Amino acid sequence: MRVLVVEDEQLLADAVATGLRREAMAVDVVYDGGAALERIGVNDYDVVVLDRDLPVVHGDDVCRRLVELGLPTRVLMLTASGDVSDRVEGLELGADDYLPKPFAFSELTARVRALGRRTTAPLPPVLERSGIKLDPNRREVFRDGQEIHLAPKEFAVLEVLMRSEGSVVSAEQLLEKAWDENTDPFTNVVRVTVMTLRRKLGEPAVIVTVPGSGYRI
Repeated sequence: MRVLVVEDEQLLADAVATGLRREAMAVDVVYDGGAALERIGVNDYDVVVLDRDLPVVHGDDVCRRLVELGLPTRVLMLTASGDVSDRVEGLELGADDYLPKPFAFSELTARVRALGRRTTAPLPPVLERSGIKLDPNRREVFRDGQEIHLAPKEFAVLEVLMRSEGSVVSAEQLLEKAWDENTDPFTNVVRVTVMTLRRKLGEPAVIVTVPGSGYRI
């Protein structure tokens, strides 16, 4: 899942981004509304975590722009105000969900995951294919009943492949969904991660390389 965090309190923004990355999400961070609009114009995001009171361009205007573009991106709006009127106003602007500050990180993560599921075709909460069972919410992976411990990027790559339901996923698509914009697209990070993932999943290999196209399960 690719997430954009837009928050002018830099310590909070960076803390949220770090936490979401630990949950195997690809996260970009910006600190004002103008930068948010620039990123939205370049990258495809599943969810935008959007502070309402932003400098340069107000969060309300960023939300309106997302709605105007007709993107499938979902918006979780944050604000220091917990008034019902503010929540209603935020939702009427086009936000998909609303979370007042301060918030529990576990709740933020659950809401981001819930919104992320709404950007794609409905799938079972637990993904199963070729003897592999992946639970995105618990961040658990089993193969033939045996638990497999994966690093966050390995988990993210496996989740993208599982969600493709047998379709080929290119290295570029894996970079888009599992890594943030600071990753050098010319590195072999995807190939190395897939190799490590194959080794951890064991034999027989379930991740197939499609020459010149990408990978599939």
